[in-house]
This record gives sequence, structure tokens and C-alpha cells, in this order.
Amino acid sequence: MKIAVAGGTGAVGRHVVDVARESGHDVVVLTRSNGVDLVSGSGLADALTGVDAVIDVASKQTMSAKESTQFFTTVTRNLLAAEKAAGVAHHVALSIVGSDQAPYAYYAGKVAQEKAIGVGDIPWTVLRATQFHEFAGQIYGQVKLGPFVVVPKMRSQPIAAREVAERLVDIAEGTPAGLVPDLGGPCEEQMVDMVRDYAATLPGKHWVLELPVPGAYGQAMRDGTLVPGPGADHGTQTFRDWLA
Repeated sequence: MKIAVAGGTGAVGRHVVDVARESGHDVVVLTRSNGVDLVSGSGLADALTGVDAVIDVASKQTMSAKESTQFFTTVTRNLLAAEKAAGVAHHVALSIVGSDQAPYAYYAGKVAQEKAIGVGDIPWTVLRATQFHEFAGQIYGQVKLGPFVVVPKMRSQPIAAREVAERLVDIAEGTPAGLVPDLGGPCEEQMVDMVRDYAATLPGKHWVLELPVPGAYGQAMRDGTLVPGPGADHGTQTFRDWLA
């Protein structure tokens, strides 16, 4: 197969590219360095020539619901339009577990992305996964005062990005299936414990403090909305195995 990967240099995208190539597929990486701009749509038509499936794992670092929604809506519409013109048979996208129940901040964009895919013309599959193990490192330092690190009170069930990539490539090799079962890690964690373990690998002293985020968004972090429920699939690598 010929598979195009949008966001192919990101945390999960680089694994998708590796897994697809290891599986013998011809891979096209949709990046600006390869002449493709997902936001403007420039270069997409040529890049998708002969492509059988597109795996979209593109992302944007923002906590703004408006910015996230604009990014994911624009990129999805550009991809679907170019896919239709190129005759692509399968659009695969990565979303987030619980985003439909917590459409706030960054998650608002994932909800908009799923809606755009659902009304598009390309047969599709959407996989919702939990946060990656790397999420602890991303949160570390976002709110930092000297040796004090503040993290949100949050339940999580982190999964290895490589395992998400393997599932996405497996999905792309199959037929479009709509919304498939959620994918989470093997066990639930408290985010504060993950960040403390991550901080312990860094030089110096670090005091990690946990604070609840106010409002509906913070409630979703704490009440289990963002962890997989019954019927979900699970990876095998734990956060601490990954950290080691």
C-alpha cells in the first residue's frame, strides 16, 4: 500500500512512519519540509497521487478551543478535499478518549475534526486513544516556579505512542470501520505521580504540586471522562516501563 501520514514527524507520527515502512508500505510524509502545508493545502494534490490511505495524526500545541477548532477543521477539510480528488479510499484519524464528553480547550478541536470527517466524502475510521507516556514530560514545566512544578489533578491511562502507531497502521491496512473501540494503556495513573516519576529522572530537586483545574474541563480531568471505559482495547507497556 501507499500510505500518507499527516503529522509524520510528531510524537506519534514518527512511529506511524516507522511502523508503516517496517510493514513494507510506501510512505509519504506530509510536512512542510516535503513541500506540503496542511493548513493552506499547498502541495497536497501532488503528494496524494496514488495514495491508498491517509493517516492523520497532525496536531497543534494550544489550549485555546478557538485555535484548536480552526486548525483541525481546516486541516481535515483540506485533506478530505485532496483525498477525494486523488481517489484515496480510506481516511484514518487519531482522536482522544473522552473528547466528545469534554469538548473544551484543545479537545474542542478534536470534536470538530471528528464531525468534519463524519460529513466528508471519504470512507473513514477514527481511533480515540488516551494520552501518550510523553504527556508527563509535556506537562512538566508548563507551570513552574523555581523548583516547584504545578500539574493538574488528573486521572490518566497513558499508552505508548508506538502501540498507537501500530494500531493506526493496522486500521489503514483494513477497510473503513467508522468509530472503532477506544485504545488506552494497561493501567490507570494519577498525573501527579507520573510527573513526579518523570521529574526524578532529571537533575536537581523538583517539588511537584497537584492542583485541580476549575470548571467543567477540570472536572472531566478528575472524574474519569478521559480514561477508557468498558469495551476499550489496551496496550501493554506501562508508563514506568517506558520511563525506564
